[in-house]
Amino acid sequence: MAAWSLWTRCVEDAKIFGIQSFCKDLVEVADILEKIAECFSEGTKPEDHKLTLKKVFQELSLLEAKLKSVFAKHGLEKMTPIGDKYDPHEHELICHMPAGVGVQPGTVALVRQDGYKLHGRTIRHAQVEVAVESQRRL
Repeated sequence: MAAWSLWTRCVEDAKIFGIQSFCKDLVEVADILEKIAECFSEGTKPEDHKLTLKKVFQELSLLEAKLKSVFAKHGLEKMTPIGDKYDPHEHELICHMPAGVGVQPGTVALVRQDGYKLHGRTIRHAQVEVAVESQRRL
């Protein structure tokens, strides 16, 4: 019975701490967000606003790079479906739009909200507009 209890405990620990590495990476993202918030302290003088905005832009660029790094490390990828054939397993159809020059009917013409995959499995569908042949009225 002791072996079963140990095994159960290991499984419980794996459930609880299995995302520990991901959480550590997110803490680094939170650190960057705190630095951005500090840029807007109440003591900021109007003449410092240009410098503040420059610093915020630099921190936001760092934040974007860090997020991309964290996503890649943990198998999370953003879907970029523009031009791809519509796939209901990956895309949520928001509306249709007339196919234009270089846009084939049945393909994704516009992405309203990015979708994401985790290790190849869709965890959030991309919200898309799909091109359709325009219907001529007589």
